[in-house]
Amino acid sequence: MSEIKFKRVAGNEDLSLPGYASAGAAGMDLRAFLPDGPIVFAKGEIKLIPTGFHVELPAGTEMQIRPRSGLALKHGFLIPNAPGTVDEDYRGEVMVGLYYIGEAPFEIQHGDRIAQAVIADVKRYATVEVAALSDSARGAGGFGSTGLK
Repeated sequence: MSEIKFKRVAGNEDLSLPGYASAGAAGMDLRAFLPDGPIVFAKGEIKLIPTGFHVELPAGTEMQIRPRSGLALKHGFLIPNAPGTVDEDYRGEVMVGLYYIGEAPFEIQHGDRIAQAVIADVKRYATVEVAALSDSARGAGGFGSTGLK
């Protein structure tokens, strides 16, 4: 099993390392690092929530930041750029952007599980400019939809 290295932000002695909640979990839980107190969201607000950790990913991987289904469906929190990407060469603190669509004000507290992180392989390609692409009817209208049914 490959390793993912985490380094704590100064003052973060109490949060557990990001980790998997079960043996079959695809994503590891990320928690809110809010030592100065909770953050209150009003409907329509987007805020950046710190996790209290820096990360060093294995070469050829990325960390995808995804919503937690319970926080999304039960409370109305989305990740506006989902999935967010942490590149393998990023060494800053991992942050999570949250967008609140619920009605009543909602409080995120220190240690709350706010997102999940999935580690995925990244394949890189050389880019090539060409005069024409192979024929396909898909996308002629702008989006390439095949319909709903």
